[in-house]
Amino acid sequence: MSTLLEAGNVSKIFGGLVAVSDASFTVRTGEITALIGPNGAGKTTMLNMISGVFPPTSGWIRLAGKPIHHLPPHVIAARGIARTFQQVELFTNMTVLENVMVGRHLRSRGNLFTAATRLGGTNRHERKTANDALTYLEMVGLADVAHEDSGDLPFGRQRLLEIARALATEPSLLLLDEAASGLSTREKKELVELIFRIRKSGVTIFLVDHDMDLVMDISDRVVVLDHGEKIAEGTPAEVQRNERVIAAYLGEEPVGESG
Repeated sequence: MSTLLEAGNVSKIFGGLVAVSDASFTVRTGEITALIGPNGAGKTTMLNMISGVFPPTSGWIRLAGKPIHHLPPHVIAARGIARTFQQVELFTNMTVLENVMVGRHLRSRGNLFTAATRLGGTNRHERKTANDALTYLEMVGLADVAHEDSGDLPFGRQRLLEIARALATEPSLLLLDEAASGLSTREKKELVELIFRIRKSGVTIFLVDHDMDLVMDISDRVVVLDHGEKIAEGTPAEVQRNERVIAAYLGEEPVGESG
């Protein structure tokens, strides 16, 4: 199986705080890979570097073999990486459909000039963008509320809307940051089913989540960070048996280690 994303010796330092230290891992095409670790392990910082929110202090990140760590977020998005956020980020003054259309415009042919002048078949492009956006709402089960205000949706459905907007960019890699956080048991089950549908559609998934049952049930591979350092990488079964991982979550030192 080919490698889609590679991180090599990546570090991020904020002033004197080392958020991520010399971390290396791979994400294979077509797999679901999870990034886990205790609070403050550097997980969201890693997602922020992958998506271009800020560059690594050192090291490199490659997508399909090409460096992306020096690129701004909109260019990385155009290269094929989409993400959701730990705190849901929606345009609450827009409808559900309009939120997804915002994501869809990355792949549309319209531009600011044609939109302002109504030249170049802008209305036709807008209709196509709306129809495309509706397809992604159908995928996540929100087509029935397409014309409702996004801010009026229950929290769990807002999570789904954020995923639909990310998918509308046609990513090859989808980053999910705590997508299960705050969801009910039923909503988590629906999220898992959606994640499998997304993977089946050809999108590779890299997720961060604190729900260990969910992570271990759906992931092909797991990467573990602790205090910014990678301490394990492997299948869920391998990671669950790893003494350093067990110690990190229990707050204990592995047998035979001290200092």
